Amino acid sequence: MPPVSLLVIGAGDRGSGYAGWVLRHPDRAAVVGVAEPRAVRRARLVEAHRIAPGNAVADWREFAARGRMADAVLICTLDREHLQPAEAFAALGYHILLEKPMAPDEASCRRLVEAVEKAGVMLAVGHVLRYTPYTRTLKAVVDSGRLGDIATVQHLEPVGFWHQAHSFVRGNWRRADTATPMLMAKSCHDLDWLQYIVGQPPRRVAGFGRLSHFTPANRPAGAADRCVECPVTADCPYSAVHFYGGMLRRGEHHWPLSTVIDDFTPRALDWALRTGPYGRCVYACDNDAVDHQVVAMEFPGGVTATFTMTAFTEGGPRMTRIFGTRGELHGDGRTVRVHDFLTGGEEEITPRPQGTTAGADGHGGGDAGLMDAFVEAVATGDPTPIKSGPRESLAAHLAVLAAERARLNGTVETLPTPPGQPAP
Repeated sequence: MPPVSLLVIGAGDRGSGYAGWVLRHPDRAAVVGVAEPRAVRRARLVEAHRIAPGNAVADWREFAARGRMADAVLICTLDREHLQPAEAFAALGYHILLEKPMAPDEASCRRLVEAVEKAGVMLAVGHVLRYTPYTRTLKAVVDSGRLGDIATVQHLEPVGFWHQAHSFVRGNWRRADTATPMLMAKSCHDLDWLQYIVGQPPRRVAGFGRLSHFTPANRPAGAADRCVECPVTADCPYSAVHFYGGMLRRGEHHWPLSTVIDDFTPRALDWALRTGPYGRCVYACDNDAVDHQVVAMEFPGGVTATFTMTAFTEGGPRMTRIFGTRGELHGDGRTVRVHDFLTGGEEEITPRPQGTTAGADGHGGGDAGLMDAFVEAVATGDPTPIKSGPRESLAAHLAVLAAERARLNGTVETLPTPPGQPAP
């Protein structure tokens, strides 16, 4: 069977990361074209994948105008630039791997789903948490009945103080009007994951959250607009000089430093911090992304769940507790611990990689797991390996949008009943 041929639309960290899987599996897939407006990023993919010069373009529309020239496309553009290429490539018959979120609003999400269903092509949304060895292990425990009936779930996303500062204060996802709200940009992963673990989308959601810390009101006395010029930077945990400079000194030439500079030199970093968005004081940016948020959910049948997202952690894997009628589960993103109420016994389970999914890969093996599933589906014509198809992903996005409405309006939002389920 010949390798699945792929176009990469957007060669940022996500697009390049998915393309990296191809380099490790040349017998299964090949990147034959890249569309990326930044010449440096485009050139890197051309060199790594030996892409023909005519198949490296700045604008994806050039590929769309040529007709179908590959089996599938990886769409990894910015959040608000997903719908148009997805519609265009679906109409041409491309199967699509689409980085999350699908789109920033309900109408666009529904249009996207309608486009792929009308074209009869497969869609895999980048909800990579569904594809990790850890999730597979945890889901198997839940589905086995060892916990009895699930009563409630607690789930925490510890974003990390540095990640918040990088992506959601200084970075591309700092504003809802130019990207998407924080819950969609960062945590649609988590609401999707919760519906996957529980086995159905939530019926009702409520939420609270706000931007509390990264505001001018909390700016230290005497702080400068840029960290390179700031007299109080030595006492600031959010100093761009300390964070990015530390990565450079340690030779960590990857995300998030790779977002700030392409040339990994002190001179390039100094220039970027003096002139670009990532050198700004976190208390003097134009951000409105919340830095902590909670969502309460009720599922059909009465299962409840709470989700907490907070910037104010050291970062690390998500943490989950599942409370059932016969047992309790603790998960820390690495291991799963199960306590049996009847016997009093405990079992700790360490997930093992399966197939080509490596736990050291991005998102705990989720990036590799998604690529593995998508390429298998395209190669065989069988969508079964895809766990994040159009309808499942739409349900998760509708839950996120409802939770954000609940936060903004102080309401409890009721979600539409999915097709095939009885109305409440």
